Amino acid sequence: MRDTLDLSTLGLGELILRAVEDTRRWVSTNTNLGIIMLLTPLSAAAGMVDSGDLQGLREQVNRLILQTTSEDAVNLYRAISTAEAGGMGEHDTLDVNDPASQQRIIDENITLFDTLKMSADWDLIARELTSSMPVTFNVGFPVFKGTVEEHGMNRAVVQTFLTILSRFPDTLISRKYGEEIAVEVSEEASDIVDRGGVLTAAGLRRVEKFDRKLYRMGWNPGTTADLTASSVMVGLLDYYSELG
Repeated sequence: MRDTLDLSTLGLGELILRAVEDTRRWVSTNTNLGIIMLLTPLSAAAGMVDSGDLQGLREQVNRLILQTTSEDAVNLYRAISTAEAGGMGEHDTLDVNDPASQQRIIDENITLFDTLKMSADWDLIARELTSSMPVTFNVGFPVFKGTVEEHGMNRAVVQTFLTILSRFPDTLISRKYGEEIAVEVSEEASDIVDRGGVLTAAGLRRVEKFDRKLYRMGWNPGTTADLTASSVMVGLLDYYSELG
């Protein structure tokens, strides 16, 4: 891997947009925007580093985001608009649904990194992508790796999800229902994790009850699901590197 490689020509924003557009060809709603935003740079970076070099993978993702362009930012805004993701990309000065905002991005050379940074205080996906993916690499992946061999894929994924949710209030819930509800959900997840999560009989019963409550209330920890997906992807990259 060469640190001097120019990554600005990759077209990260276009790759995200194309993935969102492909999704809309198959389903009428788009619930995987956050997954696309996280897995696209991970996928690109994985092809640029040695197999098993997770630190290099993380550093390369960061370089990709830092070297994005204003064209990437416009394509990201188009992707968000296409996905009809409520609450994303909207702030005081730039709005995904305003053509003038897209022109301003080009005129002022506002990069994809810049636009994500504007949203990082209230959107965990944006924060993840602008800070070297700490939730994915420091929280989600270690839980997944430490669980999957003994307990299997399904329980490892759920345990990873619960652990992330217990430590980081879900920003999709926060945007839709308020910070107080997001914190309440995280506190309940934390209590479940303290009881063993899906790895104990008592914890599993609490998980099932928790799941029913979330469904009944309409509280969807969608951001947590996205971060679980990126954590699992890193886990799979690590697993297959060990096989090789």
